[in-house]
Amino acid sequence: MVDRTLCTHTSLTEDLTALGVPPGSVLLVHSSLSSLGWVCGGVPALVQALTDAVGPGGTVVVPTQSGECSDPAAWQNPPVPETWWETIRAQMPAYDPAVTPTAGVGRVPELLRRWPGAVRSAHPQTSFAALGPRAHELMEPHPLQDSLGPGSPLGRMARSGAQVLFLGTGYATCTAFHLAEYQLPLAPRTRCGAPVRNSSGERVWTEFTDVALDEEDFPRIGADFEAQAPVTVGKVGEATARLFPMAEAVDFAAAWMRRHRAAPRP
Repeated sequence: MVDRTLCTHTSLTEDLTALGVPPGSVLLVHSSLSSLGWVCGGVPALVQALTDAVGPGGTVVVPTQSGECSDPAAWQNPPVPETWWETIRAQMPAYDPAVTPTAGVGRVPELLRRWPGAVRSAHPQTSFAALGPRAHELMEPHPLQDSLGPGSPLGRMARSGAQVLFLGTGYATCTAFHLAEYQLPLAPRTRCGAPVRNSSGERVWTEFTDVALDEEDFPRIGADFEAQAPVTVGKVGEATARLFPMAEAVDFAAAWMRRHRAAPRP
């Protein structure tokens, strides 16, 4: 049997505190549970450790994305036949913060969104869930056309002095960098669609435009950011953890993109 680190709720809380997670902070968490080692109690133990690390005045936030609530014409993993598209648009259940599962963000967000007292934002594709006293303030509203922009939970987190925590993950999935894309002049835009409920509670297919997001260069941005900025690197269990201020990361990414990204064609 391969030796692994035994992690408990207590040991994880101690590791997070030693890393520098500030009590009372807003903490946006990207996590890989398997990277931590063998966690006694699994996902609930990690959620409890995160909430204990920020304390009763802190708020833990996770991305709870649900990319399947989107236009099937853009699906690539896997694509579906074009002959299905209209049926999917007409029949896909409306996004429901309490019911719609997460996709592609791991086990921790899926549990935290269902944790007693958690608040999940209203965007059908790029929602977040928060647990703590600032949950409602940070999660509401979440406009369709501002999925990860200044009017979204991500924008409010950056303005609130939030910290970003990676647990066994890296900059390739750094959601905060998407906020920087909204600061670019002439940021490319794209047409989106999603099943939502209107003000009368009826299920409708809604189309809207938003910034076309692109994370291809995020690892390069992250490497340059870490070389110049106050990123705390340490261990939480077996995982390499990174902790840094969100607003500073967003400002750095926006300046980096303005220098390195080609301007969109008119």
